[in-house]
Amino acid sequence: MPKKQPNINRGAVGLFFLFSLLFFAILYHFFVIGITGEAAGQPLAAKAEQKHMRHSTIEAARGTIKDRTGEIIAEDTASYSLIAILDKKMTTNPDNPKHVVDPEKTAVILSKYIDLSESEILRILSKKKENPKLFQVEFGKAGKDISFQTKRQIEAEKLPGITFKKESKRYYPNGVFASHVVGFVEKAGGENTAAKTFGKLGIEKSMDKYLKGENGKIDFESDLWGYLLPSGKELVTPAKNGNDIYLTLDRKIQTFLEDALNKTVEEYKPKKIIAIVANPKTGEILAMGQRPSFHPKTRDGIEKSWHNEAIEYPFEPGSTMKIFTLAAAVNEGVFNPEEKYKSGSYKVTERDKAIKDHNGKGWGSISYLEGVQRSSNVAFAKIAKEKLGFEKFRDYLTKFGLDRPTGIDLPDEATSKLRYEWPIEKITTSYGQGTAVTAIQQIQAATAIANDGKMMKPHVIKKVVDHDTGETILEKEPEVVSQPITPEAAKKVRAILETVITSPKGTGHNRYNIEGYRVAGKTGTAEMSQGGGYLKGPGDYIFSFLGMAPADDPKLIVYVAVQQPDIDSYFKGSLPVSMVFNPVMKNSLQYMNIKPSSLVVAKTEALPDLAGKPSAEAAKILEAKGFNAVVIGKGGAVAAQIPAPGETVMEGEKVILRTSGDAAMPDLTGWSLRDALKAANAAKLHLNFKGSGYVVKQSITKGTEIKSGDRLTIELETPLDSLNGTNEEERDPEIKE
Repeated sequence: MPKKQPNINRGAVGLFFLFSLLFFAILYHFFVIGITGEAAGQPLAAKAEQKHMRHSTIEAARGTIKDRTGEIIAEDTASYSLIAILDKKMTTNPDNPKHVVDPEKTAVILSKYIDLSESEILRILSKKKENPKLFQVEFGKAGKDISFQTKRQIEAEKLPGITFKKESKRYYPNGVFASHVVGFVEKAGGENTAAKTFGKLGIEKSMDKYLKGENGKIDFESDLWGYLLPSGKELVTPAKNGNDIYLTLDRKIQTFLEDALNKTVEEYKPKKIIAIVANPKTGEILAMGQRPSFHPKTRDGIEKSWHNEAIEYPFEPGSTMKIFTLAAAVNEGVFNPEEKYKSGSYKVTERDKAIKDHNGKGWGSISYLEGVQRSSNVAFAKIAKEKLGFEKFRDYLTKFGLDRPTGIDLPDEATSKLRYEWPIEKITTSYGQGTAVTAIQQIQAATAIANDGKMMKPHVIKKVVDHDTGETILEKEPEVVSQPITPEAAKKVRAILETVITSPKGTGHNRYNIEGYRVAGKTGTAEMSQGGGYLKGPGDYIFSFLGMAPADDPKLIVYVAVQQPDIDSYFKGSLPVSMVFNPVMKNSLQYMNIKPSSLVVAKTEALPDLAGKPSAEAAKILEAKGFNAVVIGKGGAVAAQIPAPGETVMEGEKVILRTSGDAAMPDLTGWSLRDALKAANAAKLHLNFKGSGYVVKQSITKGTEIKSGDRLTIELETPLDSLNGTNEEERDPEIKE
């Protein structure tokens, strides 16, 4: 019998003790866990809860953006994304399949509801052949933003494996509508995190902290597969919806503006348009638009301009700047409308090149009032240097806020670029050349003219309201920035600017007249610079108009600037501008129930017999009755009158008084053919005429001695002919209005 080895016995004993030790260690650890509820320093109950607790996000609704009346401009709405389940493992009951069973049939039916062809849908549904691990597929842009109605229609087809993912989307019901003011949003987020919405432009960006809200969540106990346990814990942290923003924009007025912009773009194809409608009493922006613009949902067009041009684009304003030079002079008491000056050209210093009026030669010796009406650069150069002085003029640029941002509640506002070092720069600033300002700076400054001297800070936010409770969180009140001029000066400036529209000599005559309403304003033409010089094409300008109405107590200011329209003549630049200004101003005033000025019916009266009366006395009698007396002849007494005594004449009509003695030719510019015939008959001239409308040229110059039987030829133009540039004057291409 073999003898046992001693070392084998010792090994067996050792193993026995080792396993006994491990057993007691495990038993001890088990009792410790049972008593303390912890393992490796970690609470097991919490670990188990984490294992079986699931989390679901409750998405907060982004706040709604509304106009001043509560009309919706932007809001969150439900949308759905189309999903196709391809994994067969999802089907546990063949009678109720949960994956796409028949890709061909599914493709045929889905092509009726989404913007994809059958073949493309089938290609997407067949991707699992290339990637066996693929669980589901989506359908790109065509499968997103599915409406609730379309979702219901697809569900009614009962297609196996076709399901939907609910999302929220930003909805802009008005399409292209103050898009750079309102802005747009984008979503960002990884696969394991909820997508977050961020404002990217305009109000959506600047007011993002008010609009975005805070997501909530649901924590609940689930089984191994993630299903809610009937008796499990459920913890809900509710979402805090974003606040609603009420803008100062008026949907109706903004629509007027968008329509006018569309028509102007269609007809004149400009490179750019900027337009603003504001309430001068409060500083509220009622409409703001531009072209090019974009659709906030699709972003179509955004690549053409990311900037809000009215806020972010300083440019040479041209002659609209003359409004503020004029206002400074009126306020200082140094503007005498009847004072004469020599128009044409003006040298600031002997070293500087002479600046010229926009027609290159001026109009001779004219009054400063006529200089304003004709938009004479020389008039404003002399006002800035000789009447105000450069230092005083610079002070007014600050008073009108033209050297700093307005602080409007929109993002990325730019400021002006004042060039005011050398005498020539100070002169050119007075009429809007060299110095660059933004459109919104001009609007703010113009509120001082329209609002009896009080300059109002522009703003687009009216109030912020809690979406859930309706409580007002923030409300903007009108803010007076400063008072650069007195109420009396403001009224005088408006009266002068009204003559720019009403006077036949005014640059706005027959262009910005609005039936039933008195308009005060100023035209502007700024050259486009490139490569250190100015472009020379007929449309290579920024044509603009800054107007307010009604002139005696303005309720609206409208600014329109049109860059490089497709026109064949510089003189047609006002056409695209008025195509925006006129309908927007008129429609907005009517919408606001601003009553037209009283339409006074012209009085008629039979003419008295003035024969034998001294001409000066006869003229006073006629003017007292409201007639326009024109004396031809140097004699003292009236020899004849046209119309004849006893004829019924309308108030304001011209009455020609012919005296004895030598006669001088009157200036017929702006006269109707009827009035020109009266003068010719009174002086016994043979009259020939060309064209129709109003006199623009006459063969016998003003002041020339005339005799009975002389021949007079006149040339007439209609207002439309004038706009179209007939008989254009020679113009220095380097001089801007």
